[in-house]
Amino acid sequence: MTTTVTLTGTGVPYPEPGRAGAGTLVRHGDIALQFDAGRATTLRLAEAGLRPYELSAVFVTHVHSDHVVDLPDLTMVRWVQSAVFPAGPLPVLAPAGEAISFLNRMLDPYTGDIEVRMAHVQSDTPSAAITSFRVPATPQEVWRSADGSVTVTAVGVHHEPVKEAVAYRIDTPDGAVVVSGDTRVCAEVEDLCRGAQVLVHEACRITALEEAIRGSVFEKIFDYHADTVALGAMAKRAGVPHTVLTHLIPAPSTPEDEAAFEQDLREGGYEGKVSVGRDLMSFELTGE
Repeated sequence: MTTTVTLTGTGVPYPEPGRAGAGTLVRHGDIALQFDAGRATTLRLAEAGLRPYELSAVFVTHVHSDHVVDLPDLTMVRWVQSAVFPAGPLPVLAPAGEAISFLNRMLDPYTGDIEVRMAHVQSDTPSAAITSFRVPATPQEVWRSADGSVTVTAVGVHHEPVKEAVAYRIDTPDGAVVVSGDTRVCAEVEDLCRGAQVLVHEACRITALEEAIRGSVFEKIFDYHADTVALGAMAKRAGVPHTVLTHLIPAPSTPEDEAAFEQDLREGGYEGKVSVGRDLMSFELTGE
């Protein structure tokens, strides 16, 4: 049995062909964990061979639309399919605060649709089994599989002015994966990475584009994302052997653009493997 990590979306709020909204899927046997659910996540999961009724849990890093806009779709599709594939409410874990408020309201626009479907076929209402946790200053376990083989740990990160943002670490028998969510390069993610085999981290070419964006709105936008050069230095300090870049700013469209992301990490001193993310790119942890 191996653990697989699949990028279900490498995009940002600006639509880009071939890039769905933010999301990472981690699978170990029958355990399927989805981290964030940006636009088209449900379709990407289907392309990866996974249906909503097979999800063990979904984890939210923070509430920005490009990370959560497909959560209602995941919940509704799981419900619509329940007559044939009963799976119960979709388990969703999120930091307390705005994320929980969003989750509690996310199906409100579908009230009429739900009523019609219940009058026709469905026997109960769609729902998510929501679990909240306080944003932890130090790593805290927030989920454990029934057999205890897989655990998920969360820690608060720095995406201010978003107050409630977390990164996650998934420990499996084959090794550990860290999913950063959106954050500046920070010590919390660095510490979470120690001993992990794969780091899936958002990436923004701030150093390279610093002069080009000076005085524009992008200067503020870039300010709460992870500079690729600083990320390379952090990944080197943490000793993580494989860094996967996602949530790519700006989205690369040529091999040269992708190479520039990797070169930024090299400038930061990183010597490990770099994968510049594309949707449905997948990696295995074999425990070796």
